[in-house]
Amino acid sequence: MQVQTKRMQQLVDWSAAVWGGIIGGTLFAILNWFVSPLVLGGNVWVFVRLFASPLLGEGVLAPPATFDLTAVVTALIVHYALSIIFSLIIAYIIHRGGLIGGIIGGGLLGLALYAINFYTLTLLFPWFFVMRSWLMVATHIIFGAVAGGVYEAMEVEEFVPVVEQWP
Repeated sequence: MQVQTKRMQQLVDWSAAVWGGIIGGTLFAILNWFVSPLVLGGNVWVFVRLFASPLLGEGVLAPPATFDLTAVVTALIVHYALSIIFSLIIAYIIHRGGLIGGIIGGGLLGLALYAINFYTLTLLFPWFFVMRSWLMVATHIIFGAVAGGVYEAMEVEEFVPVVEQWP
């Protein structure tokens, strides 16, 4: 005789995850483009060019660090694409955790994202090595916490039945 059990599985709300990436990414950009230059020195255009450099190459970092429309548009595209992708990953991992779990889990995943960005991707983009700092750690943790918190706050919980059959 076969026994069937039904349990419910929670689905990820991908729309809420995208919004988490947009909102978390916006705060991350504001902190890095406007606060970081005040704390670390430099100007906003240095940070904008850093965000654009994975697509435009190291040449975009050459002085003078002034306004460049191509760098700004590229930086925004790269930044928001990565923010949304990372937020989707955060949402997939923390989607069963509730608001506090989303904030804490998102913050921890933001810390992991910092480690990935600055300790492995610097092999491909060595000019990011100089950006290792406590401020970058903090902004990555804040991004993750905001993305996770926004996801959990906006999530519409949806469950689907999962049928398991036992022989």
